[in-house]
Amino acid sequence: MDVPQKSAGEDRLPNGMSGADSGTKPAQNYGTLGPGSDIGITGAEVSSAGFAPKVGPAIAACIGVLLAVFIVNIGNAHAAWRHFSNLFSPGTVESPNFAAAHDIDRIDDLKPQKQAETLLELAVGNSDDALQQISAHVDRWQGKLKWDSQMATLTTAALNSSDMRVRQSGVEVELAAYGISKNAASLQYLLQSAESSDHALKIWALWALGLMANREVETGQIVRVLTAHLQDSDEDSRRWAVEGLALSGTSLAIQPLLKAMHDDASAAVRERAACSLAQSGMFTREQRVSAVPQLLNFADDPSLDAQTRTWTFQALSEITNMRLPNDARAWRDWFEGRPAV
Repeated sequence: MDVPQKSAGEDRLPNGMSGADSGTKPAQNYGTLGPGSDIGITGAEVSSAGFAPKVGPAIAACIGVLLAVFIVNIGNAHAAWRHFSNLFSPGTVESPNFAAAHDIDRIDDLKPQKQAETLLELAVGNSDDALQQISAHVDRWQGKLKWDSQMATLTTAALNSSDMRVRQSGVEVELAAYGISKNAASLQYLLQSAESSDHALKIWALWALGLMANREVETGQIVRVLTAHLQDSDEDSRRWAVEGLALSGTSLAIQPLLKAMHDDASAAVRERAACSLAQSGMFTREQRVSAVPQLLNFADDPSLDAQTRTWTFQALSEITNMRLPNDARAWRDWFEGRPAV
């Protein structure tokens, strides 16, 4: 399966918006399972200076432990989740040590685990050849990869990339390392898990559903499920539903994220929704631009608290590459006065 290229529409931006960065901006610390060490963050803990760190890195290491069981047999996975809730603790995931370019010439001599690690390292290091090789090899890796701290580090780095193709390769490798095939049986397992009373299993499933949606496995159905979970009573579930929607990378997810950013009672959920619209996740630049008119409405909405309006201005700045004051009138004057497309 070929790794999709950037959408041609990404470079067709409204006049007046900077096109210097036609790719996706890096999402700092975009971890393998979303916000990890801060999974239980409260509104009071959200930074008032702008977006909080995109994703806590500790989660990448800790799910490496539990998913070592998962990838052996998806039917035996549930026992691993008993350990999951005890694994959330502050920590760091080291940056990958990049493979040498010549390693790609001997890739077929390596075992599947080393193939995946080497190619993902090279892809994060901006190797187009590595992206092509991941596309060619990923289906062969099903059932042969081990999810560990090294794989977690590499997929974290891939999801941080400014190149959407690298992010997409990270999604592919992550699914393969989880042992999740892109088929109806895996989808059904994840849908059931997303309704589990086991909280750790549930939030992982919300994340994994976003990965599946991004690879066009019943994307519309998954977006509807994730959107429904935005109404869950617990903050964590809503927050991970936001992360799943961001991963889906479909335009269908834009409006639910805008609604979560505006309406959710939790500052942490609102911040994640704003960040998802602005820079994290799998949206193209064109898709992010489609949120600008509603963000302009948020900017002068008196019902929003000051912090959410600050995130609104930051999202506008990230999406448009414009640097204007945090003033709704200034942003609307710019938007209405820009040259017609």
